[in-house]
Amino acid sequence: MQAFELADLMAQCRRSDQPYLEFLRELACSVGLYMLPAGGIDRQQPHSEDEVYYVVSGQGAIQVAGEDRAVAAGSIIYVAAGVEHRFHSISSDLAILVFFAPAEGSNAEGNNKRPGD
Repeated sequence: MQAFELADLMAQCRRSDQPYLEFLRELACSVGLYMLPAGGIDRQQPHSEDEVYYVVSGQGAIQVAGEDRAVAAGSIIYVAAGVEHRFHSISSDLAILVFFAPAEGSNAEGNNKRPGD
C-alpha cells in the first residue's frame, strides 16, 4: 500500500521551492500536488495526457480552451490531453491535486511537461 498525508505533501512541496510535487507514479496514472500562491502565475503548457484537477484549498479561476470558470475548495476540473489551460486570478493560495492518465509524460515525444512548466 502507498498512502499519503496531504499536510506532509504540502510541507514537502513548500520545502522543494517548486510549485509541483509528483508523489505517485504508476504506468496507468500519476498524481501530484500543485501549489500556486495568491497573485501567482500558472505557466504550464498543454500536457500529452488527460488530467483531472481537484482543488483542495484556495480560490481563483481556470481557463480551459478559452472558457473561464471560478474554482475553490471542492472544484473538480477535467482537461483533455493537448488542451490549453491555466489557473489565473488567484485570490487565495491554491493547493490542487493533479491526476494524470496515463502517467504524466507517457504520451509525450521526449518531453515531460509538468504543471508549472
